[in-house]
Amino acid sequence: MRPDNRQKDELRQITIQRNFTNKTPGSVLIRAGETMILCTASISEKLPGWMDPEENRGWVTAEYSMMPGSTSPRKSRERNGKIDGRSSEIQRLVGRSLRAVVDLEILGPRAVTLDCDVLQADGGTRTLSITGAMIALVDALRSLEVFAGMRPGDPGFPVRDYAAAVSVGLVEGEARLDLCYLEDSAAEVDMNVVMTSGGKFIEIQGTGEEAVFDEKELAEMLSLAKKGICELTALQKAQFK
Repeated sequence: MRPDNRQKDELRQITIQRNFTNKTPGSVLIRAGETMILCTASISEKLPGWMDPEENRGWVTAEYSMMPGSTSPRKSRERNGKIDGRSSEIQRLVGRSLRAVVDLEILGPRAVTLDCDVLQADGGTRTLSITGAMIALVDALRSLEVFAGMRPGDPGFPVRDYAAAVSVGLVEGEARLDLCYLEDSAAEVDMNVVMTSGGKFIEIQGTGEEAVFDEKELAEMLSLAKKGICELTALQKAQFK
């Protein structure tokens, strides 16, 4: 039995609240079980200094942070632009996951920054950040007159497809979907999977925690991840009907 009494192929309960703040064109409070993340999307006409403005293409990047009260004991704030290795790894993952579904030439000379701030952590913060940031990104782009009323996949819209992510793992020898913290900390194998709604893989991160796994177990975990991401992207699409 899982700690929260779910079936092995069952996601935690997902809630999505769009327009959670009014200072950015895209803002989403997303919750999976006890994990809560605020994802915001900001648009700037100023491109990163390393980009050539003559290319007439845009950029999508992300920042990730855990609020001090998101864990117990308290997590110290990251100050003066210094972030720990884990935060740096996660924000790079969020950025490249969403760039995978964005046509940067259609986006044009704009920079989109996605901020993922963890308000409460109970496992799966990196994967839920991707799922929530996807919605915030679409909302932000739709706030622009040139993309108003458009949805991912529409001709002329910069976002080609929806992307979402979920964790899977082996816990006590059983493949499970969407691990909470208790499961994640006890897992023999932990994996994060990012996919599009069209069933294409964007990234797979998997490792044995003092354990190994075979091809059959890998296939089972990927099958669970695909099922979960299908459900998550359906929730994303439902936001823009």
